[in-house]
Amino acid sequence: MAIALDRIIVPTYLRGLSVLARYIDKAAAHVAASGLADDAIVQARLAPDMLTFAGQIQRASDTAKGGIARLLGIDAPRFEDNETTLVELKARIDRTLVFVASADRAGIAAAEGREIMLKAGALERRFDGVGYVIDFAVPNFDFHVAVAHAILRHAGIAVGKLDYLGATT
Repeated sequence: MAIALDRIIVPTYLRGLSVLARYIDKAAAHVAASGLADDAIVQARLAPDMLTFAGQIQRASDTAKGGIARLLGIDAPRFEDNETTLVELKARIDRTLVFVASADRAGIAAAEGREIMLKAGALERRFDGVGYVIDFAVPNFDFHVAVAHAILRHAGIAVGKLDYLGATT
């Protein structure tokens, strides 16, 4: 039995984006309780050559918007990547959730054979819809959610595996 692409990508993105929204809420509570500035979390990173927390949120958002748009053959909404506060990052996640939740599920399900060309710097790959979802879109999205999780853990914020899986509030 085949599983339609919309049953893979939409719930994965909605869960992950909701997890990120809760992470931002936990980060904001930590900042308020500790007296830290937002910037201490927003600009935190695991290693000098990795994106900041803000960058991870932005890339997860872009991956979700882009993944849905590529499967539908439409343009993704453009966000400026200029968020500097937790409130702004949360608003970005909220806008991304609205886009993903309102996506044409039948159109996504019908995109199995759609050719998707991905170009990003030196990366250039061609996929069909199934390969794109399984081999790139979902793993790339999950990577950014996982790194955002790790950044918060590294900053001393209490997030755990159940938070990542979306099982807690």
